[in-house]
Amino acid sequence: MSILIDEKTRLLIQGMTGSEGRFHAQRCLEYGTRVVAGVTPGKGGSSVLGIPVFNTASQAAEETGASTSLIFVPAPNAASAIIEAAGAGIPVIICITEGIPIKDMMEVHSYLKGKPTRLIGPNCPGAISPGKSKAGIMVGDIHRPGPVGVVSRSGTLTYEAVAQLTQCGIGQSTCIGIGGDPLPGSTFVDILQLFQQDEDTKAVVLIGEVGSTLEQEAADFIQTGMSKPVIAFVAGITAPPGRRMGHAGAIVSGNTGKAQEKIAALERAGATIVRSPADIGGTVRTVLERRG
Repeated sequence: MSILIDEKTRLLIQGMTGSEGRFHAQRCLEYGTRVVAGVTPGKGGSSVLGIPVFNTASQAAEETGASTSLIFVPAPNAASAIIEAAGAGIPVIICITEGIPIKDMMEVHSYLKGKPTRLIGPNCPGAISPGKSKAGIMVGDIHRPGPVGVVSRSGTLTYEAVAQLTQCGIGQSTCIGIGGDPLPGSTFVDILQLFQQDEDTKAVVLIGEVGSTLEQEAADFIQTGMSKPVIAFVAGITAPPGRRMGHAGAIVSGNTGKAQEKIAALERAGATIVRSPADIGGTVRTVLERRG
């Protein structure tokens, strides 16, 4: 099994006629993903890479059966694109866009409340189920199919963790970047719940960073609802208070946002803590060997 995306995924790309959307549509196609439609208002009836483009997500979903939307719409209009995709009944929405105003994301969260829509992102690298489908901006060839799930706030550290796992001969079930914004569509807990339910995921790598309380919430779930081993790395141990560290959500505004507090919470919950990103792959291998 895979979570969120698999070989049956039918991908719609909002903003596919732009340079970024076109580039990553090509990469998704090369990986084997079934890209069935693009959406750009005013460009309906045209095509990109042989894929039909529609004016609205509703038209695209109705005519192609798209099950997942990948969004490359610029920040001022990205929230509207998310809402449009959700209104079209698309169950999985992955928003790559960075810089969406918090006010806009508050409106998105309000709209999605109670709806059966899973939003990943914004400001994220997307999701990939190795060997099956990719809906994002990650490089596909560093991934291998296998038993370890990966969930991360950092795109770059996701790639590093995956590369190490593959070098250690350890494949991945699904890799998901939840994004680094203050109001992510899905949290660590949301994704950990899915990995817990996935029979083919035997262990999970969790990569956190400073800011917010997402890691502490994850620790609570790991302690009470997670039977599978979790290997965790939290970036930003030396981050100074009050300074944003890369992501909009990575700012220390109190003890709860500090890396030390997050590490302590995860350790108390039973997660295996990795102190250096260089040790992620080796630590996962050791944990899996111990469990037989």
